[in-house]
Amino acid sequence: MSQWFYAEGNRQQRGPLASEELIALYQSSRIAADTLVWRDGMAQWQPLGEVADQIGLVIAPPPAPAAPEADADSPVEAAAAPEPVPAPVLPPQIPVHTPPSPAAAVHAAVPPRKGLSGCAIAAIIGAAAGVVLLAILGVLAAIAMPAYKQYTLRAKTSTAVASLAVLKTQVAAFADAHGQCPVNDDEGFGSAESYAGNGLAAVRIGRFDNHHCGIEAELSAPGEAKLDGKLLWLDYDSEQQQWECTAEPDDTFLPLECRG
Repeated sequence: MSQWFYAEGNRQQRGPLASEELIALYQSSRIAADTLVWRDGMAQWQPLGEVADQIGLVIAPPPAPAAPEADADSPVEAAAAPEPVPAPVLPPQIPVHTPPSPAAAVHAAVPPRKGLSGCAIAAIIGAAAGVVLLAILGVLAAIAMPAYKQYTLRAKTSTAVASLAVLKTQVAAFADAHGQCPVNDDEGFGSAESYAGNGLAAVRIGRFDNHHCGIEAELSAPGEAKLDGKLLWLDYDSEQQQWECTAEPDDTFLPLECRG
């Protein structure tokens, strides 16, 4: 699922958001078709209207001008409209050469003034346009780079959470069958370190203080202080047969189901 970001006022970055959330923002008029949006894989930010087809967004057409109301007191408006007369079919038009205007002849007779040549002017205009373009690219890069960093870190935690899906099923089945929580090294369960990989350093299985069975996973992201060594908890409510995900890292770096 694509994770999108949008620039509020085309300056303040907001996100990440799923495509459905982006569509909801547009339908509630919180963002418009010209709002800049971005996701991983895009070279630069683009207006929402340019990527509407990618997310299944239907851009609403501008409202049609209201027809003037008829005035009951006006004899012209009250009268019945005449029958429309079919437009005559005209023969194809023959192109006619338009002579130059007199003003053009006067200007042509005036000798050119000395000054910058057309190439020099074009070069100056091109240089100015290049400076403006570089400034725009710098602003877009300042927005896109932090967004890309957040995306990569969130991808790591999403991978770690997804890798625990099978273990969640095993824990729930054990708790429902035995009426107690499994722990590491119980039958069918490995040691905490045996689950290392996929962004995880260790996974501990047991019972939380609220007497729910659950999983405590230690994230592994060397060089990323915002994730490395941080804990992620998956709490299983056996009565409701539901899992709840909470974690130490900031919500910016977590999948939607683990944000507090």
